[in-house]
Formats: sequence, C-alpha cells, structure tokens
Amino acid sequence: MITLIEEIKQGHVWDFHGGIHPPENKRQSSETSILPADIPNEIVLPTKQHIGTAGQLLVNVGDKVLKGQPLTKSDVLQCCPVHAPTSGEVVAIEPRTIAHASGLSDNCIVIKPDFEDAWGEKNALPDFREVSDEALIDHVRMMGIAGMGGAGFPAARKLQTGHARTEILIINGAECEPYITADDRLMQERADEIVQGIEILQHIVSPKLTVMALEDNKPEAIDALKLATQGKPDIVVQVVPTKYPSGGEKQLIKLITGKEVPAKAIPAAIGVMMQNVGTAFAIKRAVIDGEPLIERVVTLTGTTLKEQRNRWALLGTPVSFLLDKHGYEADKKVERVIIGGPMMGYTIPHPNVPVTKVTNCVLVPSRREIAPSEGEMACIRCSACAEACPASLLPQQLQWYAKDQDYDKCEEYNLFDCIECGACAFVCPSEIPLVQYYRQAKSEIRARDAEQQAAERAKERFEAKKARMERDKKAREERHKQAAENRRKAMEKSGDGDAIADAIARVKAKSENESAATAMKPAVAAAIAKAKAKQAEAAAQGQAEPDNSEMAKLREERKRQARERKAQKASESETESATDDKKDAVAAAIARAKARKAAQQSESESASDNSASVQDPKKAAVAAAIARAKARKEAQQADAATPAFESEYAEKAAVEDDSKKAAVAAAIARAKARKETQKAEAATPAAESASAEKAPVEDDPKKSAVAAAIARAKARKAAQQAEAEAPAVEEDPKKAAVAAAVARAKARKAAQQAEAEALSDEPAPSEDTPVEEDPKKAAVAAAIARAKARKAAQMKNKNEEE
Repeated sequence: MITLIEEIKQGHVWDFHGGIHPPENKRQSSETSILPADIPNEIVLPTKQHIGTAGQLLVNVGDKVLKGQPLTKSDVLQCCPVHAPTSGEVVAIEPRTIAHASGLSDNCIVIKPDFEDAWGEKNALPDFREVSDEALIDHVRMMGIAGMGGAGFPAARKLQTGHARTEILIINGAECEPYITADDRLMQERADEIVQGIEILQHIVSPKLTVMALEDNKPEAIDALKLATQGKPDIVVQVVPTKYPSGGEKQLIKLITGKEVPAKAIPAAIGVMMQNVGTAFAIKRAVIDGEPLIERVVTLTGTTLKEQRNRWALLGTPVSFLLDKHGYEADKKVERVIIGGPMMGYTIPHPNVPVTKVTNCVLVPSRREIAPSEGEMACIRCSACAEACPASLLPQQLQWYAKDQDYDKCEEYNLFDCIECGACAFVCPSEIPLVQYYRQAKSEIRARDAEQQAAERAKERFEAKKARMERDKKAREERHKQAAENRRKAMEKSGDGDAIADAIARVKAKSENESAATAMKPAVAAAIAKAKAKQAEAAAQGQAEPDNSEMAKLREERKRQARERKAQKASESETESATDDKKDAVAAAIARAKARKAAQQSESESASDNSASVQDPKKAAVAAAIARAKARKEAQQADAATPAFESEYAEKAAVEDDSKKAAVAAAIARAKARKETQKAEAATPAAESASAEKAPVEDDPKKSAVAAAIARAKARKAAQQAEAEAPAVEEDPKKAAVAAAVARAKARKAAQQAEAEALSDEPAPSEDTPVEEDPKKAAVAAAIARAKARKAAQMKNKNEEE
C-alpha cells in the first residue's frame, strides 16, 4: 500500500469543498522587480503587530536608536519584540491609528530617522546546525518574526508547538488573494534564500517531508524554486490548481495531504506544520545574517496609481509615503485605501496608517475597478454562500444567529472554523456583508469567554485561598493542642498539677464573683466592695470593727463646705435684691407722678365741660362721656404698670422677715379698700338713677354741675394730702406699707363725704335760674360726672398707696 508521503511525491493533489474564481488582477504588479526601501521622514512602530501580547518598552522619548536595535522585550513565546527599522531618535511614544479592521489606535513608538541607516550589533548564527532546536526557536522569537502571510501568528510559538510532532512541513506560496503578488516576486528573486530558511525550519522540527505549494498561475516562481531545490530530495515543489482560497491553512493542507484539520484544533494535531514563504525568508535573514524583521515586501496596486509594483518597505512607514512614491491620485467620488486584497482586506480611515509585519498589500482601486456596495438587501435563501464556503459551513444560519446575537448557536454551528475568506459575501446576490457579521460575533464571543475565564480564575484563587486558610487553621489548632499536651505532661512530671488546678479554681471563683457584682447596681456594688475591704483589713489588724473615723471627718468637711457655698449664694442674692429695690421704687414714683398729671388734666377738662353744660345739657352729657373714657384709659395704664412693681417689690421685700409682715398687712388693706369702693360704686349708680327719676322738672342742672365740681375738688385735695403724707418707699418698706394703708383710709373717707354732699346738699333752684328744656338729661349728666370723679380719685389713691 502506497504511503501518503509517496503519494505527495508523485504529485497527487486533493481538493476541498467550495471555493471561487474571482478575477486575479496580478499581472499589473508581478511582471516587474521589487523596488528597494526608502526611508520616510517619520516612522511609526506599533508595539503590537502580531497575534498575542505587546512587549515591554526598552526606550524612552529622546533616546538615540540604531538600525536593528530592539525597542521592546518579552520572555513569552506569544510576544514578538519590535526593532528599529533605521537609525534615528525616539520623538514620541503615544497612541496612533494602526492597520486594523477596527480603525482604533494603539501605543506606538515614533522615530525621526537620521538617514544614516547605521546598523547596531548583529547576532548571527551561520552554523545553525550546531545550535540546539530550543536555542534556534528562542533566537527566532528574539528577532521578532511573526507569520508573514497575514495572520501574524508568532513563528516561535508555532515552531514550539510543532516541535517533534511534525511529519510534513508545508511552505505556503499559493498567494491566492487577487491583486497580491508580494510572495510571487519574492520567490522569483530570492528563491535561494527561501530554501535556506526552509533548511533551518527542517533542522528545528525534523519533518519527514517538506512541500513547497504554489498555484499554477505562478510559472516563473515555480521554475525558480525547482532550480533552487535541485539535489534536495526531501523538498518537493507541488503545484496546485488556482482556486480561491487555496492559500488558506486548512484548505492547502487538504489539497496537499488530503487530511482535514479537526474543528477547534491546529495542524500539529495531524502532524502537519505550515509556514509562509515570507516567514521562511525572514528566518533565514534572522539566523544566518543576524537581521531582525524590520522590512517586508508590499504590493502597491490599483488603477489610481501611476505605477503598480512591489517594493520593500520599512516597518512603520506611513502608507501615504508609499502611495506618493507610486503617483497616487485618489478617486474624487470614492476614495478608498484597502490594506490587503479585495476579498480579505479592510479599509483604513486615512492613509497615514503605518506598515506592519502583516501588511502584504496596499490596494487603492477606482470606483469603476471595484464598485462600492449599494447596500445590504434581504436574504433570498439561494444557498450560494453555502456552496462557496471552503469550510463547509452554513453562512446563512451563522448570519442569522450573529445578527440576533445568539452566540451559543453561532458556536454550535462552528463559527470559529470560518477563515473569513469572503467567498460567501463575494457570491451573495443581496450584497450582505457576511464576513463583517462573523468578525463581530467572534469578537463578542472572545470578550465573553475572557470574562468567564477571568471569573473562573478568580473563583479558583478564592477557593485555593480558602483551602489554604483552613489548612493553616487546622495546623495551628494541632500545634496548640500538641503544646498543651506537652505542658500537661511536663507538669505531671514536675508535680505542678495541683497548683494549676488551684489557680483555675481561683479564676472560676473570681469570675463568679464578678458576674454577681455586675447584677447589682454599680454604686451599691462599690459600697459593698469597700465595706468588705475595710472589714478584711480590720480583721487582719485584729480589730472588731474597722476604723471609720477618717471617713466621718471627710463627710463633715464636705457638709461644711456645702453650707458655706449656700450662704455665699444667699448673700449674693440679697445684695442683688437690695440694689434692684431702689431702682424699682424710683420707677414707681415716676409712674405715680404721671398718673396724677393725667388725672388733673382730665378733671380740668371735665370742669370746663360741666360749666359749658349749664347752658347745653346735651353737650354736658357728651363731655362727661369723653371725660369718663379718658379717665378709664389713664386708670388702665396705671393699673398695668402698678401690679408689675407690686410683684417685684413683694419678691424683694420677702428677703427680710419684718418687711414681709408689713407687705401682707398692706395687701390686706388694699383688698378691703377695693372691696368697699366696688360696693360704693355698685350702689351709687342706682341711687343716682333713682334721684334722677324723682328729681322734679324744676331741678337746676347748673347746681348739679357745681356740686359735682365741688366733690371733685374735695377728692383731689384728699388725694394730695395722702400723697404728701406718704413717705418714700426706698427708706423703709415696713413704714411705707403702714403709711399707704393710712392714706387709703383717708382717701376713702374723703370720697364718701364728697359723694354724700353731692347727693344730699344740692341747693334748691331759684326763680331767676333758667330751666332747660329737659331737666332729666341734666340730672343724668351730673350723676355721670360725679361717678367719674369718684373713680378718678380712687385710681389716684391706689397709685399713691402703691
């Protein structure tokens, strides 16, 4: 039975599902040689140009760098360092727009070239066969070599994975993407160096067979490689039919070996490794020449360029610099700059994006060359996408689930087996951008999985910490237990067990006493504790009872100090009251003077009104009412001022025992006087009304007015005498109270006499006296005036007494 390797050597080629044949458009750039690299005015190097993690910076702003000098470093295989493409100065380390489908920015090292292009130290391994596989893999990693076919997977990582597992090594030179001819020209011009790179790979992975696979549309490259591999039986140049995407990793493995890579697996699982021809060339220069990956071949094509050609480009060169070199004239209606080919490439937001390790083509088509999409339309379920899919997927269902964000279903339908070749979108009559949906869904799934993995790692760390804490706790308990056991055994040997038992008993008794003490009130417990302590001290000294003489002396001293403080406060209050008494007496005298003045004014006004009423009884009545109102108002003001003074004076007089009795006697006298006055006032209006009714028509109102005036004068005189006899309140409160009582008595007597004379001793009318039209009104007015006079006199007496 013929083996697989023999079949491959015989030129047997298999086929894969699907595939398409788009226009190639390769002749525009493949018929001329590669141009050398030019140094731009500015180089922008992204720190991450591959699949994996970015390295750690080794330079700072202002540093001078040489060509080939490493700018980043890392110790992991998943990271590729970045090297200076030429000599110059680091002018910035900042985010810049990078060549990525997202159009986002990333951290970049900006170098201003000095155009000297001075090389740094080169680390070459010309005798690579004398170097171990691990050393060669590490050297490849340090030189920053990543997959040059477009994926950008670190070459060292792939070599490490396939080490001692690879049976067939495939060098991919198919370059199936339309417009791109970078690998084709490289194979035509550098076939010998590519073969040297293949020999280094063979030395590292030790395959049974190495196959260089090319499409049949590259006859010049096929001839160049066959010539370079003469005399090397373990390297076979295999030509495959031109069909897109035959350059895909899984598709080319299927074409060369007839094997299919399992889902979610890598080619090493079936004993196959694949490297790009550009990667093999970069490995040769890194190992034999000691040059890191600092430049690559880039295809510049599209009808908007005057010259479509391949050229070497330093990594970090702005795309705009390359376009200017080739006479770029942008389409006025649709300006597009595409990194990659028309099938798997992506449009960049502006041409200042730098060239990276995976930039193999810059396509700038015109609107007629590649028509822009007219917009997505509804799917007609024609199944053309499923027939064209080289991975045997169901693009229609994947697009539905991706659009619905049902990512579990996407994974169930093997979304990650999609190589994003764009064959489905190319044949879709509805112009649905299927690849964009798949890329978005993959990004979301990766982000979700990363969160889940982070949560799982956090959970694992937490559980590990918890288990470690439990182990530490058990270990501590065991140590304590062992220490206690050792102490117990040591005490048993030394005989200290009884002493320890007694100590434990004392601690328990003390705790019981403390718990009992906490049940009582703190003060009681403290007193009991002190008493017990004294008793214990007395018993220790041989006394029957404790000596409390010192405590008794202390208590007596505290009582004496309390009495002194109380006496001092009482003397201070007496001094303050004596000072305030004088002020209150002065205020009372001023209030009495004001009340007298107001009463005199009201009497003078009523006298004038009464004289006028002789001629007019109506006016006399009105005047009498006005006088009464004024007298009431003055009396109310005096009453409002007097009680406050009385209360203050009574409080201050209470300091002395003798003045207390005088104040009580004065208050009783005032109460009696007020009572008598109220009785007289209650009886007087009735008498006045009766006398007014019985008075004949012949009564003379003039005489009544005269009698009222006489009564008022007498009352006023009596009040003045009482005031003159009243001593000053400030001298002696006791004498003042007695004098006030005497004055009130005299004032009451004078008021009663005046009232009696006014009611009974009025002169009889004469014939010459003119009689008013209504004598009753005149009599009523006279009675009102007399009542007013009495009330005013009483108010004066009251003020003077107080």
